[in-house]
Amino acid sequence: MPTIEEPIYYPIAVLIDELKNDDIQLRLNSIRRLSTIARALGEERTRKELIPFLSENNEDDDEVLLAMAEELGVFIPYAGGVEHANDLLPPLETLSTVEEKAVESLCRVGTQMRESDLVDHFLPLVKVRQGGGEQNSLCLIFDRLAACEWFPARVSTCGVFHIAYPSAPNTLKTELRSIYT
Repeated sequence: MPTIEEPIYYPIAVLIDELKNDDIQLRLNSIRRLSTIARALGEERTRKELIPFLSENNEDDDEVLLAMAEELGVFIPYAGGVEHANDLLPPLETLSTVEEKAVESLCRVGTQMRESDLVDHFLPLVKVRQGGGEQNSLCLIFDRLAACEWFPARVSTCGVFHIAYPSAPNTLKTELRSIYT
């Protein structure tokens, strides 16, 4: 038996299903409507369900990945504001290995982050944390991308430096300059 709410959520369900469709054009159309999906899901479900889904589904046609990178660059309001901007970093980090537009989006998100979040979440994209032999789960663009053979991945590492460097503690700035060089 249909409820009154079903007509409201049916178009959103269709858009979500299209994110998984084999037809590239349907996926692309759905990616371009991510903000609509996020508004319908709400901030918490966007952070807990939609963003992780996008992080896992990043092996797609270049056009779809480009659209996803562009959308995520303006996604902070849908994720719950600047206090949750760091939730956007994992999918953008992954996308930056193959799509230069993701670097622009990473920078757009980074410029809106709070200073403490830049140090805690964005700086690790650039600098590997030392000690314990373990790396942060974000694990850092530099370690994974700077040594990578793919040119876009190496360029991505350079593209985020200007966001991370000013917020780095002085003790790390010399090391970051060395890594950059």
